[in-house]
Amino acid sequence: MPASPSTARAINDRLALGLLQQEGPLTAGRLKQLTGLSRPTVADLVERLTASGLITVVGESGEQRRGPNARLYGIVADRARLAALDVRTEGVLVLVSDLVGRVLAEVSVPVGDDLGTGPAVERAVAAVERAVGEAGTAPAPPEGGQGWGSLHTVGIGAPGLVDPATGDLRDSGGLPQWHRRLAAALQERLPRARVTVENETNLAAVAEQREGAARDRDTFVLLWLGHGVGAAVVLDGRLRRGASGGTGEIGFLPVPGTVSLPSATDCEGGFHSLAGAAAIGSLARSCGLPAPGTTDGPGAAEVVAGAVTAVEAAAATGAEPGTATGADSGAVTTGVDTYAVTATGSGAATAATAAGAGEGAARFLGALADRIAVGAASVTAILDPGCVVLGGEVGQAGGALLAGLVEERLRRMSPLVTEVRASTLGGTAVLRGALLTARDRAQDELFAPPPR
Repeated sequence: MPASPSTARAINDRLALGLLQQEGPLTAGRLKQLTGLSRPTVADLVERLTASGLITVVGESGEQRRGPNARLYGIVADRARLAALDVRTEGVLVLVSDLVGRVLAEVSVPVGDDLGTGPAVERAVAAVERAVGEAGTAPAPPEGGQGWGSLHTVGIGAPGLVDPATGDLRDSGGLPQWHRRLAAALQERLPRARVTVENETNLAAVAEQREGAARDRDTFVLLWLGHGVGAAVVLDGRLRRGASGGTGEIGFLPVPGTVSLPSATDCEGGFHSLAGAAAIGSLARSCGLPAPGTTDGPGAAEVVAGAVTAVEAAAATGAEPGTATGADSGAVTTGVDTYAVTATGSGAATAATAAGAGEGAARFLGALADRIAVGAASVTAILDPGCVVLGGEVGQAGGALLAGLVEERLRRMSPLVTEVRASTLGGTAVLRGALLTARDRAQDELFAPPPR
């Protein structure tokens, strides 16, 4: 049955708004080309969207004659302000953007263990208020609201399980209580705003699919490697959360190589014990590398990035995968991979020095890849996603080198062909994912046709 005129108009409006979001300002003529709609239909929707305050003239195209078709139309970015939060065990990161996602302000505040729940919540809420203030003058909120309550939508990314029935962050052992209280406090302070909470790894997957390493994939698994470990599952373009919101709680996965089994309240003994930041720091020390300054995601990423640099430096001076041969050759064994030095003469001395510096680093990366592959193999055996993205600060720091080592191990452990990629967003993916979901929700509401 053909769509009614009102339904057809709504479909055309959303199509045009989506193109303006994706492409930026466009002329009516370009909208006609991209949508395939007739000139009168495009003129009608442009007039309708302008009258509704969703789009406006933002300039003129220099490639066409002056006139109506030369006007550039863009989304009214100040129609709404959005906030995105990355809530971590030690603090909160906040950014405020306009409706098209342009970042207007960023604020980071620590929240120490010594603060009680109430003061911690207040500090986090104050960070949002400060970010809104730094973003500058905001559009007038609906219904005559004042002050920083002009935020339209707030997206929060936090560790732990989000109840799919209520949308609330569930109580999780080991996580600060202020995490659960923050969303309610913001909703109370911003009664007209839409406040949503999502698991941090799920948001990272959203960002990697839209802006990062998985842009060409509609099915993949993001393996988060940071302070802790987690996974996000995207199948056929849809984020999968599970019956209780716990899809991807891979930190609790029982794996070989640990001294105990995880429990319902503690992931110690699970995959977290092999690939969390503290475990990476211990592994680095056992390989003779300097321990990270902090046992969090950035600290673990620092030691991984240093190891990658050392191995690449060794390779640049003659240390390559292979088997050492000849009197002037030496080999660096990683347990599975062998890096050989094939230079001679004075070059051999330089190569040997680089190889010596890279020996511990290569051994460390090989062992870390062994550990990561155990968790990745478990996921791929069940889901067969075809692609695993190593996310978080550690995944980004390991880059193509660590991703390649993990992929090589997966090929030996599983008959399922799986590409392994390094994150391009790293630790920023949670904040980007929170912003993207907040923007989607705001646009869904603001771009919806008015009730008839």
